[in-house]
Amino acid sequence: MTSSRPASRDVLRLAVVVGALGVVFGDIGTSPIYTIQTVFNPDDPHPVPVTDAHVLGVVSLILWSITLIVTITYVMLAMRVDHDGEGGIMALISLVRRWLGDGRRGAAVVLAGLGLFGASLFLGDSMITPAISVLSAVEGVKTIEPGFEPWIVPVTAAIIVLLFSVQRHGTAVVGRFFGPVMIAWFAAIGACGAWGITKDVDILKAVSPVYAIDFLAGSFHYAFFALAAIVLAVTGAEALYADMGHFGRRPIATGWLFLVFPACALSYMGQGALILEDPDNISAPFFLLAPEWARIPLIVLATAATVIASQAVITGAFSVTSQAAQLGYLPRLRILHTSSSARGQIYVPGINWLLLISVLTLVFAFRTSAALAYAFGMAVTGTITITTILFFYVAHRVWSTPTWVLALAAVPLLAVDALFIGANLTKLVHGAWLPLAIAVTAFTVMTTWQRGRSLVTSRREQMEGPLQDFVDDLDDEAKAPAVVPGTAIFLNRGTTTPLALRANVERNHVRHEHVVIATIEIEPVPRVDPADRVQADSLGHEQDGITRVIVRFGYAEHADVPAALALLSPEQTEGPVDLEDATYFLSRIELRVGSDETMATWRKRLFIATSHVTADAADHFSLPRDRVVVLGSHVDV
Repeated sequence: MTSSRPASRDVLRLAVVVGALGVVFGDIGTSPIYTIQTVFNPDDPHPVPVTDAHVLGVVSLILWSITLIVTITYVMLAMRVDHDGEGGIMALISLVRRWLGDGRRGAAVVLAGLGLFGASLFLGDSMITPAISVLSAVEGVKTIEPGFEPWIVPVTAAIIVLLFSVQRHGTAVVGRFFGPVMIAWFAAIGACGAWGITKDVDILKAVSPVYAIDFLAGSFHYAFFALAAIVLAVTGAEALYADMGHFGRRPIATGWLFLVFPACALSYMGQGALILEDPDNISAPFFLLAPEWARIPLIVLATAATVIASQAVITGAFSVTSQAAQLGYLPRLRILHTSSSARGQIYVPGINWLLLISVLTLVFAFRTSAALAYAFGMAVTGTITITTILFFYVAHRVWSTPTWVLALAAVPLLAVDALFIGANLTKLVHGAWLPLAIAVTAFTVMTTWQRGRSLVTSRREQMEGPLQDFVDDLDDEAKAPAVVPGTAIFLNRGTTTPLALRANVERNHVRHEHVVIATIEIEPVPRVDPADRVQADSLGHEQDGITRVIVRFGYAEHADVPAALALLSPEQTEGPVDLEDATYFLSRIELRVGSDETMATWRKRLFIATSHVTADAADHFSLPRDRVVVLGSHVDV
């Protein structure tokens, strides 16, 4: 018995590592397809001449950029900070929001806003990744038959349409095959890279950081511009951190250190050796690493790997938008949970089709992976830099580490990030403006929604009035309404009287025998402990049949209100609540542009327009639609 348990645990750990390989590393694992080719692209507005010194310098910069940004910044540092097990930029924002009420509110507000802009950049990344990844894989057909080139864009578009069309089925089933496919992918690119190194073993010198430093110091006018493409080698680094909640730090670190990093490093060095042997190989160094007989299988495998990379980013976009909505940065979205057993398997239809239209637009507008690379780098560098800044702030608060100690690590890492941002700014007119435009748009929508929601909440609280005073009035015999049989459940957001309850009493002059006022609170944590899910309060009036219940959900949870209310005992609700026959009352607010100078008129119109995509509350809270009553009012913003 004792000997079998360690073995079973090892099998379980291996299964988690394989799962992580299939979901986490798709984006960064497909970067070797296009990174070096983009660096030496002769059509680049700032071309890098192909010389032995430059090839060694570029490969060395790639290896050490991966080491500093991915291995040190993310795997060794950032992944040690989590929010109840969750990672990623939204988790860091949640941690920063915890300190909005203390003496450093100003810094926390600025950093939370900075984090929100980083999340907006990630949405731009989610649009660019499927386009550049699938395009780069399909472009491999040119190495077999140049006549296939006109078919690259149509085939890419067809693959992307298919990819987004199957999103509604979820990734739980398909995900079982992701791990083995990616293991085959890393084995293949590692083997091809090792074979390529034999073409010119001098490329092994690139392992030394001396060549990266010499390239930066001796040929800075070339190296600086090359950084805009070298950053492509670390695309997907954010996924390692964002998916930590699904797999844990150790499996991700294990997969990275023992398979992904070595395979990618071998591929980059193999491509460098191939270019040292013949500079003409810059046209497609990744695919030319494979023997002619293996190129078709490699193209097929590359296409599968890029689809997996795209899938991971799309799923990440679903998670980020869902969490942003839960934290109050976006309206309530229609979210479908595609798996009853796998945590975090969600599908957001509106975001899915918005991404599809955006990705297809990018494919047809840019047409090549090289053209898209200019846009891709800015999204990546921006997200990485913001994540690094937030991490060091959170680390200082969580670990209470002296500022000067953190500065020893923060200054050099942020200096590297600053170099990458500067290099990508030189590509601003060549496509780097795109992710910035997407991020500014998303940031504007989210901050406008947050501001407008705050205004509406304030106006709504004035209209609703204090709940305690309202319940006290119901005990006044002169004001008491008639009591009808049954259970009424009123959904609410705070400590005020639900508009639907007030309207029912004041207009219909009745109330139900059992009244449950369910206040829904979304906590700045991924998941709430079931023991803390519900809390009942009689509001100081025993046996009047009115109970206020606080229902708590984490931002990464599905807000199933009936399931939460089922946790209540009869003692908490002054008798049993008949959930099977209860009527749910919702308050609907109609928004109108008001004359008060609360926001610019264009922002008011944007806020109202955004409100139209709000998901139906009955679906969002899993309410039985045939037992839902909606009562409304209007609010000027």
